[in-house]
Amino acid sequence: MRAVVQRVAQASVEVDGQTVGQIGRGLLVLLGVGQRDTLEDAAYLARKIAGLRVFADAEGKMNLALADVGGGVLVVSQFTLYGDTRKGNRPSFVEAAPPAVGRRLYEQFCDLLAGQGLPVETGVFQAHMQVHLINDGPVTLWLDSAERLSPRRP
Repeated sequence: MRAVVQRVAQASVEVDGQTVGQIGRGLLVLLGVGQRDTLEDAAYLARKIAGLRVFADAEGKMNLALADVGGGVLVVSQFTLYGDTRKGNRPSFVEAAPPAVGRRLYEQFCDLLAGQGLPVETGVFQAHMQVHLINDGPVTLWLDSAERLSPRRP
């Protein structure tokens, strides 16, 4: 499971001109589900994202997590995070989970975040969405649940 996480001053997502999810200060999470992902991957990323210390403390250091600052999370499904562009110019999405599996794990991920006491807003799975954000910092992180299984390189 892959996530692009952006610290935002605010973010919203629209479908057909209607706002379906919005947050103030918090994290925008673009979430992609892969072919081999499981509930364990969703749980890992939910814990990791909830615990990310990317908000400034009184000294200006990134030391605080979402719960510490009363932040929200806007989660937007993003199967294109599994786009493979190594061959040719048109991305291949064969590594992305099929829609039924992707939807289930996306919803479970959102439930896991909410279960940690965080306010969670979402986009609409498989919809064409317009995402609006004010990136704060900017702070943008890439997380991949597969990397938790790999040893760190020196």
